[in-house]
Order: sequence, then C-alpha cells, then structure tokens
Amino acid sequence: MDLVLIIIAFVLLVVGLIGAVVPMIPGPPLAWAGLLVAFFSGYTDYSIVLLVITGIVAVIVQVIDTVFPALLAKKNNGSKAATLGATIGIIVGLFTGPVGIILGPFIGALIGEIIHNPEDLGNALTVAWGSLWGFIWGTGLKLATVGVFIWLLIINLVK
Repeated sequence: MDLVLIIIAFVLLVVGLIGAVVPMIPGPPLAWAGLLVAFFSGYTDYSIVLLVITGIVAVIVQVIDTVFPALLAKKNNGSKAATLGATIGIIVGLFTGPVGIILGPFIGALIGEIIHNPEDLGNALTVAWGSLWGFIWGTGLKLATVGVFIWLLIINLVK
C-alpha cells in the first residue's frame, strides 16, 4: 500500500508541475496534495508543521499567480478591458500551444486596452507588457514552489 501511495504522490507532483506552466490547472495545490498523500505512506516522515506550512504556501502562490497578471496590467494603467483581455488570452492560449500560453495574456491585454482606448497605442503596449510580466513571474513562482515540493519528497525518500 505504501508503494501505491508514493506512486500517487509522484503522479500528483508531476501533474502539479504541468499545472505550474499550464494555466487553469492549480499546480501548487495539486503538488501539495502529492506531499499529503506521501505523508500517509511509511516511506516519509514529514511533520504536520511542514505539511501546514507547505499547504499555506501552495494556496498563497496560487492566489498570487491568479491576480499577478491583472495586478501588473492595472499597475501599468490598464483598464478592466485589458484585465479581461489578458484573462481571455490565457484561456485561448491553452488551445494554441506553448507560444499561445505565453503570448495569450500579452495579446489579450493589448486588444482589451486598444478596445478601451484606441487612441493610445503606447499605453496599450505598456499594459500588455505588464500583463505578460505578471504571467511570467507567476509561472516562475509556481515552478519554484512545485520544484521545492518535489525536492522535499525526493530528499525524504532517499534518506
């Protein structure tokens, strides 16, 4: 049974890693679920404190990632249309592959801001760059978090 739990834990961690890059899949919470499953196996000796801390981190990182593109678009004088455009761009990007996932928030925010204010292309580009950087930073934060979760399981299994 312990081996089955560890296999399930690794599957959840891998899906969490995929979710760190693919929007709409909650990567850090799924990876944390992998740590939780591993906790119940005889192969690990995590403390409850570690699980609570990593669980809180997973939730915080997921929330930050959700609001970061819109926050940076707004910080760069973006309108609600730009924020909505960035969100739509992320969703459409899911169906167009890796390039679409990366460029979706940028193109969506750009189109949204141009629709909102067609006379100021410079501002639309600034807002779009802010949205793109928000997506990149959020993704990087999720990758780092899930990477630490994977490391925690592996280091615990090897000792």
